[in-house]
Amino acid sequence: MDLEFDRDHIWHPYSSLINPPPVYPVARADGVRLHLEDGRTLIDGMSSWWCALHGYNVPELNRAAREQMEKMSHVMFGGLTHEPAITLSKKLVEITPEPLQRVFLADSGSVSVEVAIKMALQFWQSQGRAQKNKLLALRNGYHGDTFGAMATCDPVTGMHHLFASQLTQHFFAPAPRPKFDKPCSDADFAELQSLIEQHRDQLAGVILEPIVQGAGGMRFYSPEYLRRVRALCDENDLLLIADEIATGFGRTGKLFACEHAGISPDILTVGKALTGGTMTLAATLCTDRVAEGICRGEAGVFMHGPTFMGNPLACAVSSASIDLLLGSPWQQRVAAIEAQLKRELAPLKEASTVADVRALGAIGVVEMREPVDMQRVQEALIAHGVWLRPFGKLVYAMPPYVMSAEDLSQLTGAMVDVLGDR
Repeated sequence: MDLEFDRDHIWHPYSSLINPPPVYPVARADGVRLHLEDGRTLIDGMSSWWCALHGYNVPELNRAAREQMEKMSHVMFGGLTHEPAITLSKKLVEITPEPLQRVFLADSGSVSVEVAIKMALQFWQSQGRAQKNKLLALRNGYHGDTFGAMATCDPVTGMHHLFASQLTQHFFAPAPRPKFDKPCSDADFAELQSLIEQHRDQLAGVILEPIVQGAGGMRFYSPEYLRRVRALCDENDLLLIADEIATGFGRTGKLFACEHAGISPDILTVGKALTGGTMTLAATLCTDRVAEGICRGEAGVFMHGPTFMGNPLACAVSSASIDLLLGSPWQQRVAAIEAQLKRELAPLKEASTVADVRALGAIGVVEMREPVDMQRVQEALIAHGVWLRPFGKLVYAMPPYVMSAEDLSQLTGAMVDVLGDR
């Protein structure tokens, strides 16, 4: 493997080509393990950035890909359709909250957020209320790296402050304060409510990550907060956009995080685990009201259409991944992972360098008091035989649901050894 070429020519995510960080060559992957070119094997605690919920080299997904590839790997979606897209869309309508009946198949998570934003803006334009062209987002939120998505990320923790002057200026409410298992008081909600009431004539809607704020801080918040946001949107004629790209397909212990609060959004985005980590695909779902409102407007159509929209290969694998998930005891697996993460990471609560330890579903987070030396910590974790990707003050695990208790213990043990007081 030509690592010198990689270092000199290939730009990895959030990295410098002047001072490139080390990269670790992967030869193959199976189950929950990454096999490096140098012979080392690592337990993957990241599910490849939260996607590979079944692990790697999964026979059912491989078979779905092979069978579909023999028919067609791609065909344009403009003016044509195909069974994989229809089957996947049926499944998405069946498993998401009932009001979500219309499906737009997108390329990636960021694109699905762009689609959601365009749906919200075009909906109000079609109603003759074009002044409703801003969104209310949450501090510590993260929605992607494309320009529309970047504009809804936290201007500080969302990693995109360098582009602030070029981004659409939206409104931001404080990050939800009540933790997952705590009630939500009027004081916790006052500033968000005030912003909505003050700007409702300008606001197209609210965009948020339900229950878990991901890359903006790995924060878990109260379902009651989400219920109150839904009620405020209804009272003030706003659309609610739920970004479930990271939380969808069981990661929080519910199939979708909105279920913790018993609410339905007007627009929902999903991605990441949609294909079980095999390739890129995402989807944006909306209600009949949103879809019909858009299509009765000036354009008469929704103004978006990616080249690889509805890719048959990705759709076929996604359907197989959903079937595999729903046919497994995923709730028990996720609950067991949560209990084990809470139990085995608990010793870090006593460490002087640790600010907080928390777990929800198949998500375990250690928040340090100071920013992590990512290279040092990552190399130390690799020496323990595990793969994690820290950022900021956070070292966190999102393991595949199929990880055994023994492998998870190795993962948590490495976190305790590397992050604890020594």
